[in-house]
Amino acid sequence: MSTGRQLAVLAAALAIVATSGSAALAQKKYDTGATDTEIKVGNIMPYSGPASAYGVIGRTEAAYFKMINDQGGINGRKINFISYDDNYSPPKTVEQARKLVESDEVLLVFNSLGTPPNTAIQKYMNQKKVPQLFVATGATKWNDPQNFPWTMGWQPNYQSETIIYARYILKNHPNAKIAVLYQNDDYGKDYLKGLKDGLGAKAASMIVAEDSYEVSEPTIDSHIVRLKATGADVFINITTPKFAAQAIKKNAELGWKPLHFLNNVSGSIGSVIKPAGFENAQDIISSQYFKDPTDAQWKTDKAMIAWNEFLDKYYPEANRADASVMYAYIVSQGLVHVLKACGDNLTRENIMKQAASIRDYEPLGLLPGVKVNTSATDFAPLSQLQLIRFKGETWERFGEVLSGDVGG
Repeated sequence: MSTGRQLAVLAAALAIVATSGSAALAQKKYDTGATDTEIKVGNIMPYSGPASAYGVIGRTEAAYFKMINDQGGINGRKINFISYDDNYSPPKTVEQARKLVESDEVLLVFNSLGTPPNTAIQKYMNQKKVPQLFVATGATKWNDPQNFPWTMGWQPNYQSETIIYARYILKNHPNAKIAVLYQNDDYGKDYLKGLKDGLGAKAASMIVAEDSYEVSEPTIDSHIVRLKATGADVFINITTPKFAAQAIKKNAELGWKPLHFLNNVSGSIGSVIKPAGFENAQDIISSQYFKDPTDAQWKTDKAMIAWNEFLDKYYPEANRADASVMYAYIVSQGLVHVLKACGDNLTRENIMKQAASIRDYEPLGLLPGVKVNTSATDFAPLSQLQLIRFKGETWERFGEVLSGDVGG
């Protein structure tokens, strides 16, 4: 064989190797729950029970993924969103998580709600190496990539939030007498820890009462009566929507008018403030990281226009005054962002890798200046908040965008 011919044969052989190599590189990689046509996403929500006000989150997410599917899906794959009710009961959450992972064989579990429910499945999800992604709770424990590499939070964490309130109190009301009402579980205790950490050495003298309630109690009226009797002039209200509305109402009935801080998970005008009565909620302070749909200043904002167009077509019956609808819209964009970044490598490992590589991402609906950032050592996508005060029939923002980063 002549040298020229040999070189030609060699070149052809190398070309074949190169082609097969690039084909191998371009090969699609799937774990259970992903195919050429589908991505199975699991979800657990309290559609019934004491936290059922949050069920709207799952309904909004289902509508959002229908819109994405109608637009062609993600890299040509449709999202199959499987959402179950757990009644906000941890044993039921465990049952539903097992069903999603072992029977439905989902690729990941997304935005399941509540601190006690997610705590109940955290070890299981990590043992199974199934992403427990963007959990719908601000507990600080979700930012622990070293011990729980398959679990990631989403919203600013609870300790960060109460640290910000504590700093405000120290600066503006240094002699305050503080009464705290909190839910007797990991969610309530996490907020309480942040408050005490934020107050530092002054916590012991400033907090004059701590009272906890069980989520199974029908009403918290007796707790409010007890706290008022302490003579406290600052009230820290760490409650879920049903109880938050009760507390605001009872304060008004008793004529107790402390400086009232309400945790942002119950800041919804639609599910908390309106039922409690606008007149009873004046001057309550809370915090926010996304745009309030009831705020007239966002009327011509492109994010709000897009949100309204989405609801008009896919979820027309949604209560647009319910902040949970906006929350769900934003976190759903976050999942789509991660799944798009995965390309054709839809393995569980790559999902967590992409979720931990988000840089200055701004899904539609966040307040100006608030951005999503993660890294291999920082599993807290959002850590910025702005203080808000209730005036008239809406929340008014004041001060700067603040960060009280904790965990990681």
